[in-house]
Amino acid sequence: MTAAVAAPAARWSSRSRLTALLLLVGVVLALLAGGASSAAAHSTLVRAVPADSSVIKTAPDRITLTFSETVGLSAGSLRVLSPESLRVDEGPVRHASGTADTAEVRLADKLPEGTYTVGWRVVSADGHPISGAFTFSLGRPSFSTAVPAADSTDGTAASRLYDAVRYVAYGGLALLIGVTLFVAACWPAGGGLRRLLTAGWATLTAATALLLLLRGPYESGGSLASVFDPSLLEGTITGRTGLALGARLVLLAAAGVALRKYGARFGDATGAGVRAAGALTAVALALTWASAEHASAGIQVPLAIPVSVLHLLAMAVWLGGLAALAVALYRAPAGSEVPAPAVARFSRLAFASVVVLVATGLYQSWRQVGSLDALSTTDYGRLLTLKAGAVVLVLTVASFSRQLTARLLQPQPARTAHDLAPEVVPEAAPEAVPETARRRVAETVPAGPPPADAPSEAAVPVEAGAASDTEPTPAAPTDPASGRAAPDEPAPDPASHRRSLRRSVAFEAVLGVLVLAITTLLTGTEPSRAAVRNAAMAAEAHAPTARMVMVPFDTGIANGSGKVQITLAPARVGDNTVEALVYGADGGILSVPEVRLTLTHREQQIGPLNAELVDRHGYWAADRLRLALPGAWTMALTVRLTDIDQVTVHQDVTIRPAPDL
Repeated sequence: MTAAVAAPAARWSSRSRLTALLLLVGVVLALLAGGASSAAAHSTLVRAVPADSSVIKTAPDRITLTFSETVGLSAGSLRVLSPESLRVDEGPVRHASGTADTAEVRLADKLPEGTYTVGWRVVSADGHPISGAFTFSLGRPSFSTAVPAADSTDGTAASRLYDAVRYVAYGGLALLIGVTLFVAACWPAGGGLRRLLTAGWATLTAATALLLLLRGPYESGGSLASVFDPSLLEGTITGRTGLALGARLVLLAAAGVALRKYGARFGDATGAGVRAAGALTAVALALTWASAEHASAGIQVPLAIPVSVLHLLAMAVWLGGLAALAVALYRAPAGSEVPAPAVARFSRLAFASVVVLVATGLYQSWRQVGSLDALSTTDYGRLLTLKAGAVVLVLTVASFSRQLTARLLQPQPARTAHDLAPEVVPEAAPEAVPETARRRVAETVPAGPPPADAPSEAAVPVEAGAASDTEPTPAAPTDPASGRAAPDEPAPDPASHRRSLRRSVAFEAVLGVLVLAITTLLTGTEPSRAAVRNAAMAAEAHAPTARMVMVPFDTGIANGSGKVQITLAPARVGDNTVEALVYGADGGILSVPEVRLTLTHREQQIGPLNAELVDRHGYWAADRLRLALPGAWTMALTVRLTDIDQVTVHQDVTIRPAPDL
């Protein structure tokens, strides 16, 4: 009675612990999803014509935007609204002069004066949409009723659903590839896992179809109601991401036909042709991800894409196989449990997968992060650090599973009637012997004499049909008097080891779900290298377009002091304009007979370069001063007040690099 009650209690305790663990992971995932900022722009706007907040006198005939990398365009990528919130853009949005990092749209004629609002939304080279808005004024600023587009790219229901389905697609890929390889390489008799394989195929197929439908609203910022908009669907199918999703559906259709054809023979369909076709399909499926996400943009793309394919395949083999092993350990019917050698084979396969994951992950981390500082200063770096910690935790649990697998592979000592006899009550009447002990003796000791060819000792297999694929290990030490295991070194208990292995594998699988969730967040987060680059480009784009320097002077005579205001525009490498305005001691503008300006780059020993200032009746100016190098230049300014009274003063000025350097 006690045992009957204790067993369900133990099962309930195990289930409770697993449920609590799942709830904990769910809370962590919710915190990750809620605490992570919206996917940052993987490209950034670096220049706009007309410029943001500018006031221009002549109406422009078009709006031109320049980005930090190649962008994809759609019909609504650029919208220009008048002060009365009326659309004034005309014609299609296209790349300016054939350059893929620009967006351009023509404007209507006879634009009225006032403030105009430009809203834009484009797709970065790695498939993530970015958006923003700015204003410019024609003639004079005015009140505008136009509402600029929201800066967030994740604010719509379609965008949030798209991100969730991407996570589901990763899970389907892991099941499809991992379960297939687990059966083919580890447990060919595991045909019972066909349902899990079918679930992985169906999940990935449904998720891919949903992604194809949601891609249009995701890129354009539309609502869920626009999922079946023919124009959006047409634009999706012809885009790079749409082509990748379409190719994925074709591959999955072929895989579905093969799965249906082999049917119940799934576990035995492991011929060379089938394995080659399956391997090619797995590589092609992984390529549909790598060709449309982070690996397809940035540095070293020809190397990054195959590395990304290897990373995805290793992830699928590890996590999908882990799910298959967990299901096999928990759901297999009595008599057909997964044998210990199959567990050992998967352990070796998982170890190889982890080695590939680490190697490819290190390269991807270097490529996407770029520096150690970015690990703590960017969203991508912090998420990558969190993922690394989760992977280390999974590997720690996996090491415990490997130890349990090794114990299961140890041959068990033969059990004889002499081993069991002491367990029966001595000197007792037959009716006093427990029924359980009688059955154990009957099952162990045959009724008649043993066959002549029977071995003297036979190791009990771990499970029915199991065969060890490792070297035998010495049996447990025995007591010479009784022939039983010595009290200080009890015989191993395979059932206990298998129960521990179930719990360990289940914990690994749950942690694997967490790793997969963090991976999905990483694919939607701007890589650190791009974030640092885009921040620098944005700062450069918003830097002042001119540099003004006040240089004091004093000739030593009465009213012979003052200041000269030097303005360099744009204060970059290349051609610059120079203006010099002289102020007297009283702060008023002072007319002087001569102002000379030269610049010298002392570090590179270039100069002095004469600015050749010309009197413009009130100020001195030069229309073209060419500076060849960035950095600190020393200005030598000479101000002459009379025929004999002049002074030369020096002041450093910083020249920025040209935008394309």
